[in-house]
Amino acid sequence: MAKRMLPTPPSSPEAAAHVVQMALTPIFLLTGIASLLNVFSTRLGRIADQVDKLDAQEKASPFALAQLRLRSRTLDIAVLLAAIGGGLTCAAALTLFLGELRSAGTGEVLFGLFGGALVCTIAALMAFSFEMVLAGRRVRKITEDEAR
Repeated sequence: MAKRMLPTPPSSPEAAAHVVQMALTPIFLLTGIASLLNVFSTRLGRIADQVDKLDAQEKASPFALAQLRLRSRTLDIAVLLAAIGGGLTCAAALTLFLGELRSAGTGEVLFGLFGGALVCTIAALMAFSFEMVLAGRRVRKITEDEAR
Protein backbone atom coordinates (compact mmCIF):
# COMPACT_ATOMS: atom_id res chain seq x y z
CA MET A 1 0.00 0.00 0.00
CA ALA A 2 1.37 3.41 -0.97
CA LYS A 3 2.00 5.87 1.79
CA ARG A 4 -0.09 9.01 1.38
CA MET A 5 1.93 12.20 1.48
CA LEU A 6 0.51 15.10 3.42
CA PRO A 7 0.80 18.55 1.86
CA THR A 8 3.91 20.30 3.02
CA PRO A 9 4.72 23.97 2.71
CA PRO A 10 7.54 25.02 0.40
CA SER A 11 10.90 24.29 1.99
CA SER A 12 12.11 27.87 1.94
CA PRO A 13 10.92 31.40 1.23
CA GLU A 14 12.89 31.26 -2.03
CA ALA A 15 10.97 28.16 -3.14
CA ALA A 16 7.66 29.84 -2.31
CA ALA A 17 8.71 32.97 -4.20
CA HIS A 18 9.62 30.82 -7.21
CA VAL A 19 6.15 29.24 -7.24
CA VAL A 20 4.52 32.67 -7.05
CA GLN A 21 6.72 33.90 -9.92
CA MET A 22 5.77 30.90 -12.06
CA ALA A 23 2.10 31.47 -11.30
CA LEU A 24 2.28 35.06 -12.57
CA THR A 25 2.46 34.00 -16.23
CA PRO A 26 -0.96 32.36 -16.17
CA ILE A 27 -2.33 35.26 -14.16
CA PHE A 28 -1.16 37.76 -16.79
CA LEU A 29 -2.93 35.62 -19.40
CA LEU A 30 -6.03 35.68 -17.21
CA THR A 31 -5.89 39.49 -17.15
CA GLY A 32 -5.74 39.53 -20.94
CA ILE A 33 -8.66 37.12 -21.18
CA ALA A 34 -10.70 39.34 -18.85
CA SER A 35 -9.99 42.29 -21.14
CA LEU A 36 -11.11 40.26 -24.14
CA LEU A 37 -14.35 39.32 -22.38
CA ASN A 38 -14.97 43.02 -21.75
CA VAL A 39 -14.50 43.76 -25.46
CA PHE A 40 -16.76 40.86 -26.42
CA SER A 41 -19.54 42.03 -24.10
CA THR A 42 -19.31 45.57 -25.50
CA ARG A 43 -19.66 44.15 -29.03
CA LEU A 44 -22.68 42.10 -27.96
CA GLY A 45 -24.26 45.26 -26.55
CA ARG A 46 -23.78 47.04 -29.86
CA ILE A 47 -25.39 44.17 -31.72
CA ALA A 48 -28.36 44.28 -29.33
CA ASP A 49 -28.71 48.02 -29.99
CA GLN A 50 -28.73 47.40 -33.74
CA VAL A 51 -31.38 44.69 -33.37
CA ASP A 52 -33.54 47.10 -31.36
CA LYS A 53 -33.10 49.76 -34.05
CA LEU A 54 -34.07 47.31 -36.79
CA ASP A 55 -37.11 46.14 -34.82
CA ALA A 56 -38.32 49.74 -34.67
CA GLN A 57 -38.18 50.02 -38.46
CA GLU A 58 -41.14 48.85 -40.46
CA LYS A 59 -39.14 47.34 -43.28
CA ALA A 60 -36.27 45.64 -41.49
CA SER A 61 -34.12 43.62 -43.84
CA PRO A 62 -34.14 39.87 -43.16
CA PHE A 63 -30.54 39.83 -44.40
CA ALA A 64 -29.52 42.42 -41.79
CA LEU A 65 -31.23 40.47 -39.02
CA ALA A 66 -29.57 37.25 -40.17
CA GLN A 67 -26.15 38.98 -40.16
CA LEU A 68 -26.71 40.29 -36.64
CA ARG A 69 -27.81 36.83 -35.51
CA LEU A 70 -24.63 35.31 -36.98
CA ARG A 71 -22.48 37.97 -35.35
CA SER A 72 -24.09 37.40 -31.96
CA ARG A 73 -23.65 33.62 -32.24
CA THR A 74 -20.01 34.11 -33.20
CA LEU A 75 -19.46 36.34 -30.18
CA ASP A 76 -21.23 33.77 -28.00
CA ILE A 77 -18.63 31.23 -29.13
CA ALA A 78 -15.81 33.72 -28.48
CA VAL A 79 -17.13 34.42 -24.97
CA LEU A 80 -17.51 30.73 -24.19
CA LEU A 81 -14.01 29.89 -25.44
CA ALA A 82 -12.46 32.82 -23.57
CA ALA A 83 -14.26 31.79 -20.38
CA ILE A 84 -13.00 28.21 -20.76
CA GLY A 85 -9.51 29.59 -21.41
CA GLY A 86 -9.79 31.65 -18.24
CA GLY A 87 -10.92 28.64 -16.24
CA LEU A 88 -8.07 26.54 -17.58
CA THR A 89 -5.63 29.34 -16.78
CA CYS A 90 -6.85 29.43 -13.19
CA ALA A 91 -6.55 25.65 -13.04
CA ALA A 92 -2.97 25.89 -14.34
CA ALA A 93 -2.04 28.40 -11.63
CA LEU A 94 -3.71 26.22 -9.00
CA THR A 95 -1.78 23.20 -10.28
CA LEU A 96 1.47 25.09 -9.75
CA PHE A 97 0.60 25.74 -6.14
CA LEU A 98 -0.74 22.26 -5.42
CA GLY A 99 2.20 20.66 -7.18
CA GLU A 100 4.61 22.55 -4.98
CA LEU A 101 2.66 21.60 -1.87
CA ARG A 102 2.53 17.93 -2.80
CA SER A 103 6.02 17.80 -4.34
CA ALA A 104 4.48 15.81 -7.17
CA GLY A 105 5.28 15.75 -10.86
CA THR A 106 2.56 18.02 -12.17
CA GLY A 107 4.26 18.99 -15.42
CA GLU A 108 1.90 17.04 -17.69
CA VAL A 109 -1.23 18.36 -15.99
CA LEU A 110 0.15 21.90 -16.02
CA PHE A 111 1.09 21.62 -19.68
CA GLY A 112 -2.40 20.34 -20.54
CA LEU A 113 -4.21 23.05 -18.59
CA PHE A 114 -2.09 25.94 -19.78
CA GLY A 115 -2.03 24.57 -23.33
CA GLY A 116 -5.82 24.22 -23.25
CA ALA A 117 -6.15 27.79 -22.02
CA LEU A 118 -3.99 29.02 -24.89
CA VAL A 119 -5.94 26.98 -27.47
CA CYS A 120 -9.29 28.31 -26.18
CA THR A 121 -7.97 31.87 -26.14
CA ILE A 122 -6.68 31.55 -29.70
CA ALA A 123 -10.03 30.10 -30.82
CA ALA A 124 -11.87 32.95 -29.05
CA LEU A 125 -9.70 35.47 -30.87
CA MET A 126 -10.46 33.73 -34.17
CA ALA A 127 -14.22 33.85 -33.47
CA PHE A 128 -13.92 37.52 -32.51
CA SER A 129 -11.97 38.23 -35.71
CA PHE A 130 -14.70 36.52 -37.73
CA GLU A 131 -17.33 38.68 -36.02
CA MET A 132 -15.31 41.79 -36.78
CA VAL A 133 -15.15 40.82 -40.47
CA LEU A 134 -18.93 40.34 -40.46
CA ALA A 135 -19.39 43.75 -38.85
CA GLY A 136 -17.12 45.38 -41.42
CA ARG A 137 -18.98 43.75 -44.29
CA ARG A 138 -22.28 45.03 -42.86
CA VAL A 139 -20.96 48.57 -42.54
CA ARG A 140 -19.65 48.51 -46.11
CA LYS A 141 -22.95 47.18 -47.41
CA ILE A 142 -24.93 49.91 -45.63
CA THR A 143 -22.64 52.64 -46.94
CA GLU A 144 -22.81 51.21 -50.48
CA ASP A 145 -26.61 51.09 -50.34
CA GLU A 146 -26.79 54.66 -49.08
CA ALA A 147 -24.43 55.83 -51.82
CA ARG A 148 -26.81 54.54 -54.50
